[in-house]
Parts: sequence; structure tokens; C-alpha cells
Amino acid sequence: MAKLYFRYGAMNSGKTTALLQVAFNYKERGMRVLILKPSIDTKGSDCIVSRLGVRCKVDQLVTPEMNIIELVRADCAAHGAPACVLCDESQFFTAEQAEQLFLVTVDLNIPVICYGLRADFMTRGFPGSTRLLELAHTIEEMKTICACGRKATCNGRKINGEYVFEGDQVAIDMQGDVEYQSLCPQCWYREYRNYLHRRKGK
Repeated sequence: MAKLYFRYGAMNSGKTTALLQVAFNYKERGMRVLILKPSIDTKGSDCIVSRLGVRCKVDQLVTPEMNIIELVRADCAAHGAPACVLCDESQFFTAEQAEQLFLVTVDLNIPVICYGLRADFMTRGFPGSTRLLELAHTIEEMKTICACGRKATCNGRKINGEYVFEGDQVAIDMQGDVEYQSLCPQCWYREYRNYLHRRKGK
């Protein structure tokens, strides 16, 4: 039986690199994969880009209006069923699209592996990743460390080099003055308190 996998981790935990390795492994054995990425993630345009510098063109940029199970059905009709569907930045899918990915495994019997963040820079869940956590057959945490050496589970957003704790949920890494750091809960909370103190001083 095909399964839906959700592999989540903080920033810099190697999610995209792992996806590219899985894709390479399938292709090396002569098997086709279907790689999807939400269109809201404009970093890399129509490619997924690992922090190691490796990149791969996606098969489909998925807009919020698209029905993923219909997209996969059309791909199957055109090329035959892929061995696996791989999804990068899965937190940016809608909750409905997360359900459609689940149905790809149930109705079409095609494995789906999703990589993404569990929560945003305010530790609040993304609709897509929250639904994936509810539906996935298998949930795996990809680990990374904070600069202090502890396990990082939080994502800190920086603008112009300073941590911020307000703003839109979605702001793409390395676009404009936005960057992200993976933080342990202790360091995240310390930066949050520092931010509140700065706000009070203005």
C-alpha cells in the first residue's frame, strides 16, 4: 500500500537535499518521479535549490487553485504512473491540497513524500503542514542544531539582520532583506524577549 510521508524540520535541516537524493536514487534505477513545488515559493523559480548548491527543475509549480490529484492523474495518463511524487516546501500547500496528496496514495496507490516546515517564525503551524501532520501515514523529523549547539526546532526570521516576530506568515528566504535561522526553543524565546524590549524602547 502506498503511503504519504511528511518529513519536517527547521530551516537548514537538509530537507531539499534529502528530496534531491531520493529523486536521484529513483532515477538511477530507471524509475520516474514527479516533483512538485508550491508556486508561492519563488526562490529558484521553477527549480528546487539545495543550500549545498544542487538544483533540479520541478515538473510542476502548483498554484493554490490547482487540484493535485487531478494533476497527478493527468501526468499518469500522459507518461504512466510515477514511482513516487516528491513535494518540496510542502507547508505552502493549502489544507485541501494536503488532503489531495493523501488521496494520491489512497486512490492512485502512488507513494508521496512531502518535505517542509512544521511551523512558521512565530511557532504557528502552516495550514498545509498542519493537515499533513494529521493525515500522513509516516511522520519523520529531520534534525538540525542551533548555533548554541542544542537541537533546533524553531525558525527565526531576520530582516536587515535583526530578528522580527510580526509580519506575514509567508516571506521567502533570501528575497529582499529576509533570512531565516534555525533556533532551539531557548534561543528563540531569548530573541523574542529581546524583540519585545526593543519594541518597548521605541
